[in-house]
Amino acid sequence: MSEEKRAKFIPFHAINEFMLPEYRLKLLQEVFGNFDQLSEQRKSSINRMVKKLVKVAGFRNSTLAPVALKSRAAVSAFERSPEMVAQICQAWFELHTDLATRVAEFLKSRGWEVLPVEADRAVLPGFLTRWPEKDNFVTLDDAFAQAYPDDTTHEYDLNMMMVWVSGRLPVELVTEEDGQQPAGGEEEG
Repeated sequence: MSEEKRAKFIPFHAINEFMLPEYRLKLLQEVFGNFDQLSEQRKSSINRMVKKLVKVAGFRNSTLAPVALKSRAAVSAFERSPEMVAQICQAWFELHTDLATRVAEFLKSRGWEVLPVEADRAVLPGFLTRWPEKDNFVTLDDAFAQAYPDDTTHEYDLNMMMVWVSGRLPVELVTEEDGQQPAGGEEEG
């Protein structure tokens, strides 16, 4: 398979380049604050990462720290660990399955190829890098608002869900004239 036909992935922690620090903290707080709503497998995966990567002053076991302290202490692990990003983002996604379903349908209606909503995206090797140039976040946000006029999702949450559902970051903007399907036509290899 030729090099240009191969899918290019970048590690999950590359998402930090697209996130405001306040939103990163909010994401962590939301996951840790709703931990009891996650599956046992997701909780176990996140707790393993927290024990390994997060140090909270005054706690031998960082998993036992209060949400606010644990969230602040987990920021640096989220910034440098692709596995931590994968587990936290998939947990956040699982807390918002209604939004995930709407976003998946919306992206499909725009010609994007996306995994089924029930797929565990945390097992992927990272984000795909090709993003359709015509679908910047402003365009997508506006089109989503037209498609779902009663949806009150904040644009940061909406954009996060678009990134996670699509498995893509807008690293390499492509046009349809590039001869390939920019929204999902890559072959993996």
